[in-house]
Amino acid sequence: MATNPVVDLELRAVIVEDEPLATMKLKKLLDGEPGIRVMGHAANIDEAVAQIRKLQPNVIFLDVQLPGGSGFEVLDRLPEANRPCIIFTTAYDQYAIKAFDLHAADYLLKPFDQERLHRAIEKARVQAAGPVDKEWTQRLAKLIETLPKNGRNPEERLVFKSGGRVLFLEQDEIEWIEAASNYVHIHCGGNVVHSVRNTIRDVETRLNPLKFIRVHRSIIVNVNRIKELQPCNSGEHVVVMKSGKELSCSRTYRMAIASITRERL
Repeated sequence: MATNPVVDLELRAVIVEDEPLATMKLKKLLDGEPGIRVMGHAANIDEAVAQIRKLQPNVIFLDVQLPGGSGFEVLDRLPEANRPCIIFTTAYDQYAIKAFDLHAADYLLKPFDQERLHRAIEKARVQAAGPVDKEWTQRLAKLIETLPKNGRNPEERLVFKSGGRVLFLEQDEIEWIEAASNYVHIHCGGNVVHSVRNTIRDVETRLNPLKFIRVHRSIIVNVNRIKELQPCNSGEHVVVMKSGKELSCSRTYRMAIASITRERL
């Protein structure tokens, strides 16, 4: 019986990560994956370049933020034709566009689990077996370059990793956001809802504070999408959005509502 060259391809990996706990976790997860062997580890840029040149891996797990620089500098010091497959592992999603521009096999946002790592490894295995996946990422990179910038500040565009996709959202698109366990649901009007694995606190730090306010411990709203505020006998408010959606505003966040009343009404 003929074998599948993709399935049977062994991945030889080097981990580039400066945090010991993150390295230990990744190694433990990789131990549960068949057909992949960790050949070395590096904690900074110079070590990474030396390890990759010496061990010739066909995949690297590359953190973005490293002592004295970034993981992108590692790639800058390697000939493009001889670079191994790249799986970025980072807690920051703002580098996703650049990562795909460099034909990364995948972009893992920490913390990630075994299932998400497995999907990334399968993508790397396909890419290492031939040029098909690189051609796909080249097309994706070109597509990203054509997305309209509209002269906006880069922070106005949010980038999320969602179910194997890279999701790009303009902040003006967002109506309101709610927290749900380990996810946030981003409502963009109508029935458009994007669910991403993240915390509402992290999302809040990336939003324009002049446009978004927290009205509840689990709810953030776009001020420009508010239609009216309705006070309740309990001292709380109901926030009525232009879409007709009614959201609770707890007394804890009543100062935010008061500021809207003073500045906008």
